[in-house]
Amino acid sequence: MAFLSVDGVTKRYLGTTREVTVLQDLALEVEAGEMVAIMGASGVGKSTLLHLLGGLDRPQAGRIVVGGHDVGTMLDADLVAFRNHQVGFVFQFHHLLPEFSALENAEMPLRIARLPAHEARPRAQALLERVGLGDRLTHRPGMLSGGEQQRVAVARALVTRPALLLADEPTGDLDEPTADALHDLLRQMHREYGLTAVMATHNPRLAAQCDRVLRLEGGRLHPQP
Repeated sequence: MAFLSVDGVTKRYLGTTREVTVLQDLALEVEAGEMVAIMGASGVGKSTLLHLLGGLDRPQAGRIVVGGHDVGTMLDADLVAFRNHQVGFVFQFHHLLPEFSALENAEMPLRIARLPAHEARPRAQALLERVGLGDRLTHRPGMLSGGEQQRVAVARALVTRPALLLADEPTGDLDEPTADALHDLLRQMHREYGLTAVMATHNPRLAAQCDRVLRLEGGRLHPQP
C-alpha cells in the first residue's frame, strides 16, 4: 500500500454567489520516499490539496490515508498530534516569528510539543547547522536574507522528524539562484531523512527534478506531458 493514498476527494467552498468546487473526485498515490511535484495555474487548488493532505482542512467527500492514518476520520485532538509529529510544512512565505531568533523559530514546534529546552535546542541547532545557518543562530528574521529565512523554515519543518513533507511554492518568493539553492537543499534533506514529499510549484525546471510531476486541472490530477 502507498504511504499516501487519496481516493475520491472532493472539496467545495462557498463563494460570494455560488458554491465553488475546487477538487472533484481526486485520486493520488505517493510511495514512501517519493518526491512528487504538483503543478497547475494559480487558484486551481494546489494549496487546498496540500492543506487536506496535512490535515489543515477536511474534504466534503473522499478518503485520505497518510502512513496508515485515516486523516478524515481523526478526532480534532488526534489530528493536531498528527500534524505536529507526522507532517512538516514549508510555505511560500516563511511565517517566522519576527521577535524570535532563528534558533528559537526552528525549535518552536518542539517547544509547542512540550519537549524540554535541553532536548529541543540541540536538535534545532543541529538542523540549522545542516542547512548552512550555524553562524546565524541568534539572528532574528529581519537580519536574514529571504533565502536564509526559508532555510530556517525548512529546519523548523523538519525538527519534529516528520514522515511527510508538504511544500507549497517554497521558492515562489525567491530569485532564481536562491530558489535553485533552496530546491537543492530540499532534495538533499528529502534523501537524507527518507522523507515522502509533495511539493506545489509553478517552476517546471524545479518540478522536473522531482521523482514525478502531476498537473492539477479541473479538480483532478493528471500526469504531466
